[in-house]
Amino acid sequence: MSLRLEWSNEQDKVEIPESFFGQLEQLLQLAGAAEGLVDGEVMLSFVNDEEIHQLNKEYRNIDRPTDVLSFAMQEESDEELDIVYEVENEDELLPFEGILGDIIISTERAKLQSEEYGHSLERELGFLFVHGFLHLIGYDHQDEASEAIMTEKQEAVLRQAGLNR
Repeated sequence: MSLRLEWSNEQDKVEIPESFFGQLEQLLQLAGAAEGLVDGEVMLSFVNDEEIHQLNKEYRNIDRPTDVLSFAMQEESDEELDIVYEVENEDELLPFEGILGDIIISTERAKLQSEEYGHSLERELGFLFVHGFLHLIGYDHQDEASEAIMTEKQEAVLRQAGLNR
């Protein structure tokens, strides 16, 4: 088993090069390795602002589009999610496998943000993907300390993949 990425491009407003999906696979492997995660599946959907607005309103009661939404499987059931984590200095694996969850990214928001920040669309999409992945495995940014941790983890993965600002 390994970390796997399933994706769909459900929008037609922003062109995403087919070659970029290989980079998303790389980002998943790098982010997973950084967390000791060796197994699981992530579902990624690229959508337009209208679709993510609808999802944001329905699931978060926020009536506007956003850039990325993450829906972790462990949040949707009372059952434990089986994920395989590599344990440092031990030969055993902790259970955690199966579908980690869904990441939904608005390509329209990503394009606008890449222009605002002055970096490539690929870098912004990569950032949003890694950000969403970290949410799937339990990270959050409710306060300054947790936001700093997430930011460092995201930037480390993006640097490894060559997606610098």
